[in-house]
Amino acid sequence: MAMVEFWYEFASTYSYPAALRVAALAAERGVALAWRPFLLGPVFATQGWRDSPFNIYPAKGRYMWRDLERICAARGLPFRRPEPFPQNSLLAARVALALDGDDRAGFSRNVYAAEFGEGLSIADRALIVRLVADLGLDPEAILARAESDANKSKLKSECARAIALGVFGAPTLATEDGELFWGDDRLEQGLDWAAGGGG
Repeated sequence: MAMVEFWYEFASTYSYPAALRVAALAAERGVALAWRPFLLGPVFATQGWRDSPFNIYPAKGRYMWRDLERICAARGLPFRRPEPFPQNSLLAARVALALDGDDRAGFSRNVYAAEFGEGLSIADRALIVRLVADLGLDPEAILARAESDANKSKLKSECARAIALGVFGAPTLATEDGELFWGDDRLEQGLDWAAGGGG
């Protein structure tokens, strides 16, 4: 079975609609999906950016927010812009990385729904605790694992791996043959590529 890595950042706007549909799209094509949370901050730093390009370039930012509104409306997804933007996604990323398989995917979808569906702050520890508990897991144990030195180092390694792969934004699909497909609007193309064995 072909496998695709789904690289996503919790502060990423377009990762919201992508995260809510990528698993179903992959299953339809018989493609295994690996959920890979990472941070865009280190990636942006390599490009000389200290903020989201959507903030650095106001016209691009205005377009993005309107575009996201249209996408969510078309798919029947709730949308509420979180403030501030981008959100501090460090704790959420650490928790996601401390989870495996369906738990990681479920937690990740729930984070996006809370952040962009309800406009809640994902930097709020109480919210993260609730989202972990909603999965039927022990928040205290998961948070302890998430904030361990080993897991912190793992997240740094994941960010370095994303940069090494050439990931420059989120969401990005990375196929086994080294192809990258960036954006919610490239999910089908990337998964079709993987399912068909590449070009």
